[in-house]
Order: sequence, then structure tokens, then C-alpha cells
Amino acid sequence: MNTLIFATNNLNKVVEVRSLLNENFKILSLSEAGIDIDIPEPFDTLEKNAIEKAKVIYELKGISCFAEDTGLEVKSLNCEPGVKSARYAGDERFFENNINKLLGKLK
Repeated sequence: MNTLIFATNNLNKVVEVRSLLNENFKILSLSEAGIDIDIPEPFDTLEKNAIEKAKVIYELKGISCFAEDTGLEVKSLNCEPGVKSARYAGDERFFENNINKLLGKLK
């Protein structure tokens, strides 16, 4: 069986990926792999941030891994919040604050 680390703690995403793959793959979330770090997202594109996540995890564990980075891009706001979607209203990552900031800017 091939073990892969999915560089996320979003269990909904892990469950979705597991449902798409066959029994030849064992998919571990970050927490299941014993990883409890905040992985930096220093780049200005979702793709580069996902690559960085996978690189960091591979260097830590030496196990094949994959990552994703998602973000909301609102055309009328010049593609904000984009890569900063989770931290749009601050580093605390409060969903409610992010939504409120976005709605405020859309007004």
C-alpha cells in the first residue's frame, strides 16, 4: 500500500480524496502523520503555496505528499482575498471576521 500525506488538517478534504482513490493508497492528514505546525504561505499564488506546503512536509517526514491551497477571488475586488482568504481579516483565521470584511468591501 502506498502512503501519502495530504498536507491539510481539513478532514472534509481528506475524506473526499480517500473516497476517490482505491485501496492501494493510504491517505494521512497532517495530524494523522503527527505533524502540528503552521506551514508558511509566503507566495502570491495558490499554486506556489501548495508546492511549498508539500515541500515542507516531505522534508519533515520523507514521505510522498501532496497539498492544495484554496482561496476566494472576487473579480470586483481585484481578486481579493485570494491567497490570503483564511487570514483576510487577521492572522487569527476567524471565518466570521473574514466574511464580514469581504461583505463590507463589496458594499
